[in-house]
Amino acid sequence: MDRLSGLIFDIQSHSIHDGPGNRTTVFMKGCRLSCAWCANPESWQAHEQLMFSETRCKAGQGCTRCVNQCPYQAISITDGVLTLDRAHCQVCTELSCARSCYFEALKRCGKRMTVEQLLQRLEDDRDFWGQDGGVTFSGGDPFAQHNFLETLAQRCQKLGIHTAIETAAFIRTDIFLQVMQHIDFAFVDVKHMDSQRHHQYTGVENELILHNIQALLRSSWPGRLVLRVPVIAGFNDDEENMQKVADFMKLAGAQEINLLPFHRLGESKWRQTGKDYPAREWRAPDERKMAELAALFSDRGLHCYVGSETPF
Repeated sequence: MDRLSGLIFDIQSHSIHDGPGNRTTVFMKGCRLSCAWCANPESWQAHEQLMFSETRCKAGQGCTRCVNQCPYQAISITDGVLTLDRAHCQVCTELSCARSCYFEALKRCGKRMTVEQLLQRLEDDRDFWGQDGGVTFSGGDPFAQHNFLETLAQRCQKLGIHTAIETAAFIRTDIFLQVMQHIDFAFVDVKHMDSQRHHQYTGVENELILHNIQALLRSSWPGRLVLRVPVIAGFNDDEENMQKVADFMKLAGAQEINLLPFHRLGESKWRQTGKDYPAREWRAPDERKMAELAALFSDRGLHCYVGSETPF
């Protein structure tokens, strides 16, 4: 795994909900989880991939530029509707169809960047961060590129750049603890306390994640940790599960938790990556439900924040 370059699929300046102050959020490709509600499904694969937006496509107006560019003949147009043979797109490394599309209906997702290139990008934003800002590593899960992440975080700390991360912490414990020594602030997800239920909706069991949270809090790590739970009606919003989260926090020594109401903001990107969106019929919990869950944690002496209310 490369230490000096990584695959990035987005960089967002002026992020105010991904850690203290005004921040630049770097979204890294790759994730071991496959959450049924994921807002960034284009992040799962640790390589460049093709995204297709039907609403941007001009095939209905006679555009056929991409068809002849495909080396696998995987693009066809029938009655003005463009269709992709995704099996070929998955193995294609050229993605020449995306280069030929003037309207960005076909778009390459993922760009390889060196540590130096990213550091220069961060320096360009530095004047806008203010006293508390910095960089947040997100994804996907940044630990899918842990060697690159470690090198980048080390360099940032040497340059006095505050580092934050959003992660599921599904990585070997020694690697997790080693990289976290270069992270100042962390959001770590706790999706569900039941391991089988966790596996059903994320593709992995939760023992390693919970162990890593405990190991981090028992280590000499000086940073700030906020656990995060995406609250999804019918999946993990029941009182029994949330009580188990609170009990785990007390046992591990965690003090802060952020409850995030479910949303469907990533649905269009599921279509663009050729995936069926399983959360189409799911609903967001109402404000009353969120307040009840927040009270469950507060009553146990834990700091609970709902939505974007996390104080930095």
